[in-house]
Amino acid sequence: MDRLTGGLRWIVKGAALIALLFLTLPIVALVIRVVQNQAWQDAPASAVPDAIWLSFVTTSITVVITLAFGTPLAYLLAHWRGRLPRLISVLVELPIVLPPAVAGLALLITFGRRGLLGGVLSAADISLAFTTTAVIMAQAFVAAPFYIRAAQVGFAGVPRDLEDAARVDGAGDATLFLYITLPLASRALGAGLVLMWARALGEFGATILFAGSLQGRTQTMPLLIYNVIERDIDAAIWTGLLLIGVALVALVISHLLGRKDGDPLA
Repeated sequence: MDRLTGGLRWIVKGAALIALLFLTLPIVALVIRVVQNQAWQDAPASAVPDAIWLSFVTTSITVVITLAFGTPLAYLLAHWRGRLPRLISVLVELPIVLPPAVAGLALLITFGRRGLLGGVLSAADISLAFTTTAVIMAQAFVAAPFYIRAAQVGFAGVPRDLEDAARVDGAGDATLFLYITLPLASRALGAGLVLMWARALGEFGATILFAGSLQGRTQTMPLLIYNVIERDIDAAIWTGLLLIGVALVALVISHLLGRKDGDPLA
């Protein structure tokens, strides 16, 4: 800011203030509305508890699945050289920028009863669409790329000379990964995992198309807000504030994990 002088400084300050108000005022307004209406008093009598429980159960499963399958993929992409891995990385990250409705439609025409794999699933007596499993699949589809991208960067940032030195000392692949690579990349993995979980918790578009919104079965917290906003505004506001609080905590944790030693506020 010291480099700006005269009218330009005030223009920059004014534009920054407008952006700040636009991004923060709606959240402040929501908090004020909750306090004014005391929305939490009527929330337990609604479908909020079921939605909260379902959201945390499904996102916990999504985290475990993403760790199990996303970590190996991120590791391979971080160490695989050439054009093909770059193309795969783009495809893996594509759900991040896909419109949520398109993501849900893609899942439905792939795993739905009349979808690409519908015949195979029906023959095995498996039904995925509009089930709790569909909720987990939708969350994983849109949120896992956040973790995979962060993990890929973390693995790529591990110094090769340390890994080579460990191999020279006789460390096998499993030992090298568990005691060298994984600890050094753990902060990036943790930051990506927290962001992924927060994104899964807030997933809406893909879920409502692929899983529907059935209370106690597929109705997560974002879907609850959509369903009750006209008939129970207090429940919608209370649930929205809870999601904001969780997202804020997740973002703070992710920032702390993503900071390098010696950075300000680290």
